[in-house]
Amino acid sequence: MSQPTPEVYEQGKGMDAHNQVMREIRSRKEASYDPHEPTRVWLDEDNTPDGVKESLTIILNTGGCRWARAGGCTMCGYVAESVDGGSVSHEALMDQIDVCLEHEAENADDTADLIKIYTSGSFLDEREVGAETRKAIAETFADRERMVVESLPDFVDREKIADFTQYGVDTDVAIGLETATDRVRHDCVNKYFDFADFEDACAEAAAADAAADDAEAGIKAYLLMKPPFLTESEAVEDMIASIERCADVDGCHTVSMNPCNVQRYTMVDELYFNDGYRPPWLWSVAHVLEETADVDAIVVSDPVGHGSDRGPHNCTECDDLVQKAIKDFDLRQDPSVFEQVSCECELTWETVMERERGFNGPLTR
Repeated sequence: MSQPTPEVYEQGKGMDAHNQVMREIRSRKEASYDPHEPTRVWLDEDNTPDGVKESLTIILNTGGCRWARAGGCTMCGYVAESVDGGSVSHEALMDQIDVCLEHEAENADDTADLIKIYTSGSFLDEREVGAETRKAIAETFADRERMVVESLPDFVDREKIADFTQYGVDTDVAIGLETATDRVRHDCVNKYFDFADFEDACAEAAAADAAADDAEAGIKAYLLMKPPFLTESEAVEDMIASIERCADVDGCHTVSMNPCNVQRYTMVDELYFNDGYRPPWLWSVAHVLEETADVDAIVVSDPVGHGSDRGPHNCTECDDLVQKAIKDFDLRQDPSVFEQVSCECELTWETVMERERGFNGPLTR
């Protein structure tokens, strides 16, 4: 088993207590992964500023998020799927891209207009994905319409974005902001940066957008619905406020609300097994989408693991119906879809919203 350690860049960031606990939890990881195979790849549809596009989503298998090696976010277990040793060669990463292109060729009628590349860390951190690899990937997908790449705000730079926009490819940087509330981000999620850093990253994207002749650049904010240590009602209130605040930032055109799910090798996992955490209700997700439908941004959500105990869920009877309504809203941005779903468990959710307090939560499983 490997023992994660912080590098110089990460030392002194985040909460020492959280980082110490997270490093111990992550050290339990035993699985190893092939650096020539991507973590995941799939085809889907996504809503973009230019309408709904066929998408190819790629999860590159890198050396893992550097922040996770310091301890990292309380809910994120993706580092457990990364290659041991902290780095993956250019050749191995390009082999992963080839595997993804083969998957697309075998399973799609045509090439996807939208390419989304995630590393479960920061694609723009050159310690994870080197400049040579970034530029090679940009050239590989130069014939597509839009790219989404993932990064912490520290590494968002107009020149890195220009590696993609120079080919006329609209480029978005997906930032795991989690919440617009600094206190919640620091204390509940254990992310070290402030909302002001997110605003700076949006400014860099806006500068890249202004410099690009034939392409656009922007930011896609990822928010976490119900981080640990918040009640259901606190999480809903914070999410609505966070979406509204993100939508007001120039350069941020899309907000993706990610309901928290319980992943292995995380603090949330420890809390869950000690009855200290319940994933959010799907009713909460629907409520937030309804309440923010009129903001000046595309707001979407894709509840992972919906209907399971470890994922966002209601009573199991209505989970699939509510999930279908959420997916419909993502594509059409029409809140009336939620008027077509109902269930007796909605009363239980309303009771939880009204009565749950931090000292007695969660009230239900």
